Amino acid sequence: MRSILVVNPKGGAGKTTLSTNVAGYLAREGERVVIGDLDRQQSAMAWLDFRAEHLPHISGFDARDGWDKGRPKGSTALVIDAPAGIHGKGLSEALKQADKVLVPVQPSLFDMAATEEFLRLVVEEKAVRKQKTFVALVAMRVDPRTRTAAMLERFLSHFELPVLTYLRDTQIYPAAAAEGKTLFDLAPSRTRRELENWQPLVDWIRA
Repeated sequence: MRSILVVNPKGGAGKTTLSTNVAGYLAREGERVVIGDLDRQQSAMAWLDFRAEHLPHISGFDARDGWDKGRPKGSTALVIDAPAGIHGKGLSEALKQADKVLVPVQPSLFDMAATEEFLRLVVEEKAVRKQKTFVALVAMRVDPRTRTAAMLERFLSHFELPVLTYLRDTQIYPAAAAEGKTLFDLAPSRTRRELENWQPLVDWIRA
């Protein structure tokens, strides 16, 4: 079973948006997907409550007591939505259990400052140093025409980690989430541009 951890120490970085859409992609591809929610707010679980039965099935569980406790059996892909502020032993354990780690970053000074030290800690973790866990960055809610987008690009270039893609700041994500959907549940005519931006990310997940 593949496991993907979505993590950033700062709240509001886009972790749940990224987690649910990664799960939506995997479910559309025929995987038996489960989301493990480590956050006390359980936002991913609340999103699943709105998901219609006719959509590709995604299970979920409260992962705060452990990744194996309460997880539905028979799953082939696990997406973990990590809480803000995860650090120390909790972060180390999460990194050990994940095959791949996605770090969403937004183009704001506060987000970049919070993420910088976190990324330094991540790459120093034993599981990452031994290349047992692979880490990549995803720029979230980016308008490529802005100065902040250029600032984020310069910031991300300082790390020896792949920047998979830049996801646009668009209402399509919250609009889909309000119905328990993901980008991959919508008509392609509505999502063509976004799907192009997602292609490098899904290629990385499949690799």
